[in-house]
Amino acid sequence: MKQTTHASYIAWRFYLLICLMLLIVLGLIVRMLDLSVLKQHFLQSQGDARVLRTITTPAFRGMITDRDGYPLAISTSVFSIWMNPEEFAPTPLEIKSLNQALAIKSSTMQSILKRYENSDQEFVYLKRDISPDIADKIKSLAIPGVYLQQSFKRYYPEVEVMAHVVGFTNVDDRGQEGVELAYNDWLTGKPGKTVVVKDRMGRSISTVRNVAEQQPGHDLVLSINRRIQYIAYRELMAGIKSNVAESGSVVVVDVTTGEILAMVNQPSFNPNKRTAKESDAFRNRAVTDTFEPGSTIKAFSVASAFASGRYKPSTLIDTYPGWFRVGHNLVKDENNLGDLTITQILQLSSNVGATKMILSLPEDQLWKMLHQVGFGEITGIGFPGERSGELLRRSHWDPFALATLSFGYGMSATTLQLTQAYMIFANHGIKIPLSLLRVDKPPVGERVISDKVANQMLEVLEAVVSKESGKEEKSTGSKAQIVGYRVAGKTGTAKIVGAHGYEKRYVSSFVGIAPVSHPRFVVAVVIRDPRGKSYYAATVTTPVFKKIMEATLHALNVPPDASIVNDPHKAV
Repeated sequence: MKQTTHASYIAWRFYLLICLMLLIVLGLIVRMLDLSVLKQHFLQSQGDARVLRTITTPAFRGMITDRDGYPLAISTSVFSIWMNPEEFAPTPLEIKSLNQALAIKSSTMQSILKRYENSDQEFVYLKRDISPDIADKIKSLAIPGVYLQQSFKRYYPEVEVMAHVVGFTNVDDRGQEGVELAYNDWLTGKPGKTVVVKDRMGRSISTVRNVAEQQPGHDLVLSINRRIQYIAYRELMAGIKSNVAESGSVVVVDVTTGEILAMVNQPSFNPNKRTAKESDAFRNRAVTDTFEPGSTIKAFSVASAFASGRYKPSTLIDTYPGWFRVGHNLVKDENNLGDLTITQILQLSSNVGATKMILSLPEDQLWKMLHQVGFGEITGIGFPGERSGELLRRSHWDPFALATLSFGYGMSATTLQLTQAYMIFANHGIKIPLSLLRVDKPPVGERVISDKVANQMLEVLEAVVSKESGKEEKSTGSKAQIVGYRVAGKTGTAKIVGAHGYEKRYVSSFVGIAPVSHPRFVVAVVIRDPRGKSYYAATVTTPVFKKIMEATLHALNVPPDASIVNDPHKAV
C-alpha cells in the first residue's frame, strides 16, 4: 500500500513538472509572438530611434566663372568640429592635443568647457571651416564626444580684383554681397538626406539608404572678361595712388551687347580673408555710390539742344566776359572764352555756354533728355544695393536750378549710369540693357535719341579729345588720345557736398567711347577726392581712361580706325 502511494506521488510530481514546463514553453511562445508579430512595429521603431539617424549631406554651391569659363568662385570641402558636452570628458593630454590641432588657446577651451559644464545642450561648435588635413588629425585623436561635420566653403581665386563683382558668402555658405547674393537661389544646391546606423558614440557604422540625393547648385557665367577686369583694376589702383585719392571706380562695357566686361573699385578687399574693419570696402561703389557728375552731363545738354533743332555743332554762343548772371547767382568759367561754337563749349567745358544754351530751350527739354537716357533710374542689372541716383522733375524750373543742371549739378548718378548713358551715343541713339551675365546674342534696344543727334554727338565728343580747340586753351580731353584709334569722350570735375555745403574736395570723371568709326567700348572712370597736384579730370581721370581703353582695344584685337590708318597724322 505504501509503495503504491509513493509511486502515485512520484507520478503526480512528474506530471506537474511536465505541465509547468509546458506552461513556460507556451508562455515563451506567446511572448515571442507578441514581440515578433503584435509589437514588431513598435519595437523596430524604438530600436531604429536608438541606432538610425538621418543626416544631411551638403551640396556643392554652383561655380561662378568669367565669360571664358575661368573660375571666379568655387566651393572647397571643409569641416566643422563640434562636441557633445554630455559625452565630452577628455584627459588633460587629449585637451592639449585638441588645442594644438585646432590652434585654440587653452584658456579659450577652458572657457567653453566651463560654459557648458551643466548645460543640457548637445551640440557646440569648437571650430568651423577647417581643412581636411586638420580634420584627419582631429579624427585620429578619437576623443569621445568630439565629432566632424563636412561642409563647403567658397574660395575666390582672383581675390581683390573680382571682390566687388563676385561678392562673398557667410559661414553658412549663403550669399552676402555681389552676385553671390544676387543669384543666391540659383547658386545654392539642395542638400541630400541619408539614413545611417550609428553606434553609441555617435559614429556612423553603415549607410542604410539614401532618402534624397544631393542637387548641386547651378553654375553662373558672368559677362566679365578676366583680362579686362585686371587691367582696369591695375590702372585704377595706380591712378588712386598717384593722385592721392580717397576712392574710385571703373566700368567697361561692350557697346554691341551691353555686357559689362569690367567693374572695379578702390579700395578693395580680400574675400577669402576679410575682417569687420574692412566693411566700408565691401560695397560696389560703381553701383552704390552717387555723386554730382559735373561736366560729363554737358554732353546731354548739347544733345538736347541738337534735338530741339535750334542748334548745330557750328552755332556760336557769346560767353563774354566769362561769367553770366542768373537771378541773384553767377555762373562762371575759368577764363573769358568769348564766342564759342557748340563744339567748343564741350571742348573747353564752358559753364556759361552750356547755361545760355539750355536757358534758351523749353525748361523741360533737358530733364526729358536726362530721363530718357536713364538718369534717376536703376540700370536693372540686378546688383544688390544699386542706387538710382537723383533726377528731380519740377513743375516749374528756377532758372538757376536749370542752369546748374546743364553742367551736372543738382542731380546725382552712379558710375554705371554714366556708362549706360554714353552707350546710347555709341549705339547711334539706341538704349540697350546692361548685363552682368554673358549674352549669347545682342539684345533688342529702344531708340531714345535720333540717329542724327547721336552721330552729331560722336563728332563733338571726338573733338573734345582732339588737341586743337580753335582757342588758346587745349581741349579738356586731349590726354585721352590713343594712337591708331579715334576716341570720343568728356571730362567732368565737380565739387563734393559736405555737411556745410560744397567743400574744396572734388570728384573727377571721364567717360569715353572708342573706336569712333565703329564703337565697341565705353569706359567710365570716376575718382573721388584727389589730393595730388591737381583735381581736374583732364589730368586725374583722363590718363587712367586712356590706359584702360588702349589695353582693352589691344587685348580684344579691335582693328584701328580705317581713316587713321590711311592718314597717320590724325592719330597724333
